[in-house]
Amino acid sequence: MRGKGWWIGLGSLVALGGVGAVALSHWLGTDDFRLRVQTLASDALGAPVQMQRIRLDFRPWPAVGIEGLVIEPPAMNAAGRKTRQAPDPVTVGRAALQPDYAALLGGRFRLSVLHVDDAVLPQGALLALSALAQRPRGTEPSAPEADTLPDAALLPREVRLQRLSWISLERVRHTVDADLKLSVDGWPQQAGVKVLEGPYRQATVQLERQPPGADPAETGTRVWQLSARIGGGTVGGPLRWTPLPADPAGSADRPTVWQVQGDLVTRQVELSALTVPSRTLTGRLQATTALSARVDPAAGTDVLLRSLRTQTRFQIDDAVLHGIDLAKAVTTVGLSRGGETSLDTLAGQVNTRGAAIELQNLVATSGVLAATGDVAIAPSRALSGRVRVDMTRGAGGGAMGVPLALGGTLDDPSVTLTRSALLGAAIGTALMPGVGTSAGANLGDRLGEGIKGLFGGSSEPRSPQRTEPRR
Repeated sequence: MRGKGWWIGLGSLVALGGVGAVALSHWLGTDDFRLRVQTLASDALGAPVQMQRIRLDFRPWPAVGIEGLVIEPPAMNAAGRKTRQAPDPVTVGRAALQPDYAALLGGRFRLSVLHVDDAVLPQGALLALSALAQRPRGTEPSAPEADTLPDAALLPREVRLQRLSWISLERVRHTVDADLKLSVDGWPQQAGVKVLEGPYRQATVQLERQPPGADPAETGTRVWQLSARIGGGTVGGPLRWTPLPADPAGSADRPTVWQVQGDLVTRQVELSALTVPSRTLTGRLQATTALSARVDPAAGTDVLLRSLRTQTRFQIDDAVLHGIDLAKAVTTVGLSRGGETSLDTLAGQVNTRGAAIELQNLVATSGVLAATGDVAIAPSRALSGRVRVDMTRGAGGGAMGVPLALGGTLDDPSVTLTRSALLGAAIGTALMPGVGTSAGANLGDRLGEGIKGLFGGSSEPRSPQRTEPRR
């Protein structure tokens, strides 16, 4: 009889649990509860939030499910200024919030898993929401306040994202699956991303937190090991987050500002996989990169992007330069657009500052060709720079070379003689047809440089100015 009583009690408990789950599911599904949650979420974000349905979800464990979530960002740019048109909204097909049941038994609420399906995150919307989050409520969007970081106890221990799409300002869609596990202190412990659709399709990224170092000078530093596979090769290395000393004159509740540094090694990556949709240059990339950035939680995403600096020393094997025929540019001593140049070796250094790119100490060889120079890529993708190309004219024929000005865009490059070199080439051709063309171009270029230095100005067309992007 005693055993029978246990079974009756257990059955009653299960029945009560079932009745409670049905009652809870009915309450969560009411319009009154949904409207209350919408109002709370809208007040917290400062932007309208809509939800089609809230219900108790049992896949794979009981969780609160939200369907048809839409967040309407304001008509505001990253600087917090109003714009004429609001960006596309943030949408989520389905989100499930699973609590930590062990914590619930102890009388504490803690989110265990956040599962998100079919979310679409336009970059414009994220920038507008970020600017809105930094603005003090009830004031104009000019003076950002110091936000505090979220309490680690309120963050989910695990985040699972399926078919999440990020849409850039250029309307390029990137769709990924991602998993994130957090440590008890709220920092990522492990993260993984797989690109399903978009320019970097089939690329994967893994991030693993490393144990604290034994160096006392690195107290507070957090280190992750990055490993990625893209374009048939790998990119890997450590990323270090170090807290910067607090400003004595600053607010006591201002969040910590972090200095991010990384040392990455790239091996056998097809270069065009990193530059899609552009294919101006193809080949296998070997490189070492040092990067740094300043992360201030009280500042916007635009400030973070402007603070990013990288220095990369690279070598590209089996490189092909598409859109320019350097041999033709030398032999015709004039404009070259179209064609391609196969290179035996291509090496140099790339420096980035925000969205601006500068290529220095470029060295390229291709059979009878040898080229050196510096190139700048503006945020608008406009090219500028100077390249000297030397070409051997057959056995015992000596070498001819011309200085060329690089122009056009990253997708449609062109090379021309500089103005002073063009004048010198014309004079050289008149004096010694054929033989004096390249010699005159070099002489004209040197004279142009001398004139520029003498008068403190430039005799050449102005290169596109390298400025930071406006967002």
